[in-house]
Amino acid sequence: MGTNSRRHFLQISAAAVVGAGIPEDLRMGGRAPSADGLTMPAASAKPLRLGLIVGIDNDPESAIKKVHDLGVPTCQVSVGTFGLDLVNRLRSALDLYKIEATSLVIGFPGPEVYDFYQGPETIGLVPWRWREARIEASKKASDFAKQCGIPAIQGHCGFIPENPNDGLYKETVNAIREVASYAKQNGQSFRYETGQETPITMLRAIQDVGLDNQGVNFDCANLIMYGKANPVDALDVIGKYVQGVHAKDGLWPANPKELGEEVPIGKGKVDFPRVIEKLRALNYTGTITIEREISGPQQMEDIRKEKEYLEQLIG
Repeated sequence: MGTNSRRHFLQISAAAVVGAGIPEDLRMGGRAPSADGLTMPAASAKPLRLGLIVGIDNDPESAIKKVHDLGVPTCQVSVGTFGLDLVNRLRSALDLYKIEATSLVIGFPGPEVYDFYQGPETIGLVPWRWREARIEASKKASDFAKQCGIPAIQGHCGFIPENPNDGLYKETVNAIREVASYAKQNGQSFRYETGQETPITMLRAIQDVGLDNQGVNFDCANLIMYGKANPVDALDVIGKYVQGVHAKDGLWPANPKELGEEVPIGKGKVDFPRVIEKLRALNYTGTITIEREISGPQQMEDIRKEKEYLEQLIG
């Protein structure tokens, strides 16, 4: 994504409505195809719950209503401003439509450019120029989430250095520890969103931060779009820390300057049947939150189809 485009996406992502059925290329006699031709039952064990990621700054009631109208029981909310009025409006909307907010996505101040050149200088808690302001924003987000009864905060920490001896790595670990410690005082977990770092680097950071309220928001597509890992294999490394999942698909990067393309589920390289199968093996009982990073009518159509495909897949 380009500069701050994630924030724009979050403001509009809840515009989907329930509609058309599962496309023919996602049907296989009630069983879901995997990339290697294997199949697994569309329903097994305890059904997982679906959700949608939404921005609530402008109109919480409208955003949560759209989650309800889509027919999913949970959401992740993104907010860039804080205040008691917004707290009350969000809590009222969640109660009215009986939607569970599973986590709050931190909206960081300053630019965030989602590519391989400007990304390391702008994303997350790694860049020193924005670090202090983003630590403070994370604390405000944690306080806001506590007032709303939301049990977790999450975000991209950035391009965490692969080399644990790098001074920037140590600075980043200290910054994450400060944010995660604050969240712990508020009774919350802090979730790293996968993307800019390899799974082993994320695991190393979690262990070096050393707090027991850390988790992972497992974005299936980001691992591929950043060229970091196959999500199925990544679960072998960080699977026990997964507390949330983004249902999103993507392609491997072909241009060394740009991320791989985000595409509708079923058009990319994420093997969702195997991901879900592995999550079940890890006894994951959290939510699968749909994320589609485009805008306009096509976004609504894609989310609608992805919802129904995922419903068939998870039962």
